[in-house]
Order: sequence, then C-alpha cells, then structure tokens
Amino acid sequence: MTTTADRMAAAYFDAVELLCRLTPKGWYAEQGTARAAVTHAGIPTMNAAYDTTPEPDIDSLDEMATEVARQAGAWSIMVRGEAGGEVADLAARHGLARRSDLPLLACAADDIVFRQGAAPRTVVRRVGAAESELYTEALARGFDVPADAFGSLFGGGLLDTEPVTGYLTGESGRPTGTGLGIRTHGAVGVFNIAVVPAARRRGLGRTITEAVLRDGVAAGADAVYLHASAMGRPLYESMGLRHVETWTVFDAGS
Repeated sequence: MTTTADRMAAAYFDAVELLCRLTPKGWYAEQGTARAAVTHAGIPTMNAAYDTTPEPDIDSLDEMATEVARQAGAWSIMVRGEAGGEVADLAARHGLARRSDLPLLACAADDIVFRQGAAPRTVVRRVGAAESELYTEALARGFDVPADAFGSLFGGGLLDTEPVTGYLTGESGRPTGTGLGIRTHGAVGVFNIAVVPAARRRGLGRTITEAVLRDGVAAGADAVYLHASAMGRPLYESMGLRHVETWTVFDAGS
C-alpha cells in the first residue's frame, strides 16, 4: 500500500533526477533501489548517494557512494527514516561523520492554508534561464553561503523547463528572496526558500512559498511537499503541511 510518505518521496526523487539531467554538469545513476545524484554544487545534499526505500540496499548504496565521492568534493549519503547501524557504518567508512535529521512535510492541495485578507505588497515574479546568474547570486546570499556555492546548478535551460519554476522577490538588480517549484509525480516540491539577511522577518518566506504553492496547484498538482529546516518548520506547519517522515543525512561536516 502506497503511503503519503512513499508518494512524496517518489516525487522528491523524481525531482532530483530531473534536476541532474537538466543542470549543465549533472550526473545521475541507479543500481537497484540505490541512486547517485551529482550536480557539482558545493552543497553536500546536492551531491548524494541515497536509497528510495526505507530499507536501503547497503551494497548498492556503497557503490553509489563511491561514485559520488569520486565526482564531488562536498557530498552526502541520505536515507529515509532513522538510519540503522549498517548505514552509519557505511557513512563512517566514507568519512562522513556528521549526522543530521531532515524532516519531510507534506499535505494535500486542499489542506494548504493561505493567508486571508489583503494581498502581500511584495511582488514575487517568475524567472527564466536568462536570469540564472541573478537567481544563483540571490540564492547564495539568502543561504549565507559563498557566491560560487551553487556553481552552474541553475544554468543551461533548467529554469526554462516546464516542470521547474524559479521565483525572485525584490528589485531586478538586487533581489531579496528566492524560491523554486518542481512538479513531479503529481505533486509540487518547494525548494530554495531563502531571504537575504537584511530583508528577513518581514513575511517574505511565506509570500514566496505561497507563490510556489499557488502556481503548482494551478498547474495540476494535488499535493505539496518540502524538506524543512528547524527555522522554517513552524512557518510551513502554519500553512497546513504536516510531518510525514524524517530522513537521515550523513556528510563530512566542517
């Protein structure tokens, strides 16, 4: 029987595969239920060996991890649920000592809670491939990471591909926030919700998230999902999303 967690996980993994196939330097492979996804961004979770099921195939995951480690400097191993000893041992053998939880939140489109009353004054606009450098710069500022952390991840035609929609807020020359929606498996995934430090605590995160959700549902999605940080989780839960599964991520740390 397919659960909400299974369906949202499948949507996420489809989105990752799509991203790897569209980004200029992406690479993707499968073995059994294990996967390898490489974007060459300097973010560990953007270069990952993972398993699509709650019961990982350790041998295949090990082979995928070896390949990801060969290609990417910053990378991770990701599994659904609480990782058992075999996965932790595998991560340790690959030098990935830091362990963290990654909550998966989701809800049906009908359960999304949008703000009532006056429309937000901040304009959220869609962006295409022609503005990929501006988008990448704003995203790096929003996540407080080096300007080159995302590399060419959003280059090429990725932002012009129909299932993928990028969003910016603020003036065209100096954006204040970013968002990304990817529609797969009948669901819209919410990614890259980030606001630059000087513009935080003004409700921009919610404004951008609502834009991603409205457009995704209008395009036919009947469910939404995202991975939530500790900071963002209360916001997303106030919008109707609920915890469906916690994943475990191993990376090298700093």
